[in-house]
Amino acid sequence: MGFKRVVITGLGPITPVGIGKEAFWKALVSGKSGARRIVFEDCEMDQYNSQIACPVPSFDLGDFIPRTKSFRYLGRTSEFALAGARLALEDAGFTLLPREGDKGEFDFTLKGVEAHRVGAILGVGAQNMDLCERWHKSFLKYHGPKRISPFGLPHVQICSVPVTVTMKYGIHGIASTVSTACASSNHAMIASYKQILLGEETVMVTGGVDACITPFVFGGFAAMNAMSRRNDEPEKASRPFDRDRDGFVMGEGAGIVILEERSHALERGARIYCEMSGYGATSDAYHIAAPEPTARMQAKAMEDALKRAGRRPEEIDYINAHGTSTPLNDPAETRAIKEALGKHAYRIPINSTKSITGHMIGAAGGVEAIAIALTIERGWIHPTINLDHPDPECDLNYTPLVAVQGAVTRCLNNSFGFGGQNASIVLERFEP
Repeated sequence: MGFKRVVITGLGPITPVGIGKEAFWKALVSGKSGARRIVFEDCEMDQYNSQIACPVPSFDLGDFIPRTKSFRYLGRTSEFALAGARLALEDAGFTLLPREGDKGEFDFTLKGVEAHRVGAILGVGAQNMDLCERWHKSFLKYHGPKRISPFGLPHVQICSVPVTVTMKYGIHGIASTVSTACASSNHAMIASYKQILLGEETVMVTGGVDACITPFVFGGFAAMNAMSRRNDEPEKASRPFDRDRDGFVMGEGAGIVILEERSHALERGARIYCEMSGYGATSDAYHIAAPEPTARMQAKAMEDALKRAGRRPEEIDYINAHGTSTPLNDPAETRAIKEALGKHAYRIPINSTKSITGHMIGAAGGVEAIAIALTIERGWIHPTINLDHPDPECDLNYTPLVAVQGAVTRCLNNSFGFGGQNASIVLERFEP
């Protein structure tokens, strides 16, 4: 077995600031915020200390696949996954051929690749929480399960998200979920990368998806005092590395990418955005919600990613930071970057996509990988918006306020999840 390399050939962003790579990219470089005031039906909003989020506006799954009876059973997370997967597969140059399923509903078959050589590993932080909350409400209202649909439980399970994707697109390789909170996407991409290196699959549908803007999940984060309370200025609320930050802004959506074995991509003439060349994954083993103050294990995740990629710190020329806009995370990540890259940390641009999209939880790393791929392709580094007053503890170059032009060759993508689940990956310009 020869040495394998893994490249990104397809991008499928479903984001609060744009659906599809062109709309997403335009919003990124212009620094357009997706934040706005939200309202939950049947909830007294004054119970929520945070009332802002970054929802995906005007989303309709019927815009991506033919509307069928099964739509009624799908949760919003699964809907985002189906839409993002279609965008990514088609962007990668795969043709989707309609086929009639067993129930008379139209699904698809991928043309140009054997179905068992394609797999799907998706990062999902919470699952289809809209379904969980809906069925639990029904359970309480009717004092038992008599009004619960038999399709309720199967679509609530976290594994239902990638399974729905494989069923719709005729994928017969591995179908799996990785759930590591805010690091889910990066861990899913790492797992997919390994599948290709091992020769188990040739093409992987990966990245992440989440839809956590629901009364219970949103309320849980509010109870933790984790989210911004800048309710009267939604677009200014997500402000990573800024002195006046007071918490993150919840986002939702999907960041689906197609990972592919290099020779297979070249043989079929695919456009290659970039190469995934290394990864690092560590655990703080410290606290269920707060980062370990020294950030040593965050730094080690970056160091391990560089080592596996065969790169020195000074070869990295851009970092897409985890950058959540929380009081504890931003200085911890800054310390980690300094430890991992040394003096070189002060020489390179860094940014936070979450300043624009909000924190998309399980989808965050996937969306940020898409941002990196487009940055490598197009030579612009999008801004960290709302960075008006830099925190003295956060003294690196976070590309404040406006996009900057510059060639980007090798990048780190950081994701650090609840419980100290750290995952960094290296993405770099593809050289045949």
